[in-house]
Amino acid sequence: MPFGSRARGKKGISPVGEKKGKLYVVSTPIGNLEDITLRAIRVLRAVDLIAAEDTRRAKRLLGRYRIKAHLTSLFEHNEPRKKEVLVKRLLKGEEIALISEAGTPGVSDPGFRLIQRAIEEGIEVIPIPGPSALIAALAVSGLPTDSFHFFGFLPPKGAKRKKRLEEMRELRGTIILYEAPHRLLHTLMDLLETFGDRQIVVARELTKLYEEVIRGEITEVIEKLETKQIRGEITLVVAGKGKGKRNGAISATS
Repeated sequence: MPFGSRARGKKGISPVGEKKGKLYVVSTPIGNLEDITLRAIRVLRAVDLIAAEDTRRAKRLLGRYRIKAHLTSLFEHNEPRKKEVLVKRLLKGEEIALISEAGTPGVSDPGFRLIQRAIEEGIEVIPIPGPSALIAALAVSGLPTDSFHFFGFLPPKGAKRKKRLEEMRELRGTIILYEAPHRLLHTLMDLLETFGDRQIVVARELTKLYEEVIRGEITEVIEKLETKQIRGEITLVVAGKGKGKRNGAISATS
């Protein structure tokens, strides 16, 4: 797509004269800053505004690649209000990039409401694909990838959590979850109680210095982790119903 000249003197992404701007949904590294794409760098340099979940973290990324940009915050608690402000700017022809704290915006991160509003207003939404913790974990899990279900974070407790676990138990596709380190063992115990013992992968701190991938049956993984101090960002990949048993295609390794 040809570049046009923006009012601020910055190179824009839309042709001159186009009324509405575009919203770019830009994936950013989940840990290792080298995992950003060339296209993402180009877009972040060109847009009028970057809407970031965490502006401090965004500044570190932008500084690493010497990207000068105007930043505004867009996080869970201000998105209902802020999305209207950003949509107005898009309707005036500004180009905006949406980035989350890490990975792909809108996937267990803020951004869905803004994207939805932009679509309602006829604004073009363009994906700039790249890192995603759930896909990275699935890819190295050794569990089937032809069918999978992503649930983000489980409800923390109560009837909603129990219902979600019971729904997941019957699924035949691979199951992917995010979890906080302080809740990991509790979640593993709940999975064991609801699912029975089946293959699971705990992917921790992917692409970072202390990256760790632990594979095995749920009981084995609990045994490996119960004496450890667990830190970092965690993705769980669980075998679907009838898949990844001891006598299945996937062996228990670590």
